[in-house]
Amino acid sequence: MKVAEIVDVPALKRCEVIAGAEGTNREILHVNMMDAPDIARFLKPNELLVTTAYHVKDQPDLLTELIIEMNKQGCAALGIKTKRFIEKVPEDIKQLADELSFPIIELPASSSLGDIVNQTLSSILDKRTNELRFAIETHKQFSHHIMSGKGIQQLLRRLGEMVNAPVALLDQYAKTVSMSSPQLNLSPAARELYARGSQAPFMKNPYFTFSTIEDKKTYSVFSVFTQDKKAGFLVVCRNIQTDDHAALLTIEQATNVISFELIKENALKQYSRRVRNEFFLNFTEGMYSSQEEIINRAKEFKLENERYYYCAIGKLSPRDFEGSYTQSQFETDNIYEYIEEELIQFSISTHLFTRGDLCILLFQVDSSAQEHQEYVRNSLQFVQSNVYSRFGRTISFGISNVSRQFLNVNKAFKEAHDALDSGWMSGAEGFIQTYRTKDVLELLRVISEEDLTEFYEYALQQLASHKGDEDGTLLHTLFVYLETHCQISETAKRLFVHRNTVVYRLEKCEELLGSKLNDAETTLQVRLALRIKKMLSL
Repeated sequence: MKVAEIVDVPALKRCEVIAGAEGTNREILHVNMMDAPDIARFLKPNELLVTTAYHVKDQPDLLTELIIEMNKQGCAALGIKTKRFIEKVPEDIKQLADELSFPIIELPASSSLGDIVNQTLSSILDKRTNELRFAIETHKQFSHHIMSGKGIQQLLRRLGEMVNAPVALLDQYAKTVSMSSPQLNLSPAARELYARGSQAPFMKNPYFTFSTIEDKKTYSVFSVFTQDKKAGFLVVCRNIQTDDHAALLTIEQATNVISFELIKENALKQYSRRVRNEFFLNFTEGMYSSQEEIINRAKEFKLENERYYYCAIGKLSPRDFEGSYTQSQFETDNIYEYIEEELIQFSISTHLFTRGDLCILLFQVDSSAQEHQEYVRNSLQFVQSNVYSRFGRTISFGISNVSRQFLNVNKAFKEAHDALDSGWMSGAEGFIQTYRTKDVLELLRVISEEDLTEFYEYALQQLASHKGDEDGTLLHTLFVYLETHCQISETAKRLFVHRNTVVYRLEKCEELLGSKLNDAETTLQVRLALRIKKMLSL
């Protein structure tokens, strides 16, 4: 109830606002009666105080202090019954009330303070009851919209009609989910919300307003929650005053219904993610019995077999987070969900899967052109930049070579994982590492030194420990001979010896090896053994 509406109360029919008329839009939520000079300490905001002025009749200064204190505490108004203990309100008090826009009401002498308090409270309660009935009816309307399958957009359209302003629903990252009107442009408001997204005090308020210079508009923003998580914002394109109870109740009911709808949609998304992740896990682990089964299952997720694919695996740097393991997993899931939302902006069809703390991105392209590889890298840099600016976290990626069909993506997954591990082992962070095929030495390093030594001795037989070759002449000759593609003349030229000397040394090597050097298997084993010798400095 506003101060201006107080004349509708029967006990106040002949009351008059004698000062502070500009403050009659103040709202009355409580009513109190003055029974002591220090009543100001016990008053609440939006409270109407009625009095006979008995306690201040001999001390006008106390009335001045009372008005100043009431205005400071946000009280609604002061009602004084004159011609009882004071004949009239002093002019200096009226002047003070006008300056503060604090209403002073002259109460009718025929009504008792008890009747005034009781009837005013009764009017307030009646108005609150009507508002609650309105809220229940509004909630039913909005619930019917959702239950009948009309969706969030129809609900927003109806809400916009009820509050007489365009309305939009944004997600927690200030991206538009739905709008009451397709022509609505929320770019300035969305940028403002996104920019302030990391400012906790700004986002903790359930309701706030702000204006943008760019479009010279005021927006009222209401938080939408699902369980303990902020799911987004309901943006109303006008200023909603705190005393506009009808609009606030309408919007509150809308946010409640939207919250339930988002919980339902989120449950469906979580189920879809789980099914998708299980498929990719089973595929990369070789759990399916036939290629036909893989192809048919992949089609369910819009993954065509006869297309080219790049696989990228991302992982967040653990050094950026100091919370518990549970908190870390919760934030990781939020970041990966955010990345999934960002994929909408990509021009190339991209699919996201998760496995533990890994984020797997599958880029579906139509060829192996270099421009596609560059696009994949640029897309990952875009994700890295947004994740860091939004969450302050660093994410690194490993990229596979291109796969010419989906059936080969399991190999691409391993390549991307190896590229990611290679980047981590180098001590880098925030990197994008492309897979590089391992050479012979890199493959040999994977094998234990004990096994390599054993193979070396087996492949070279007596040549590995021949006492007559302490200076390594025979092994060196054999190495040069194999590196020159078994050309004796070229070997002699590189060693600066006679051709017959090379022939003699090679015959000696064959004798110690127990096999001919023109045997392909023997040549392969000897080549590997000589690489192992160089690597292990044997």
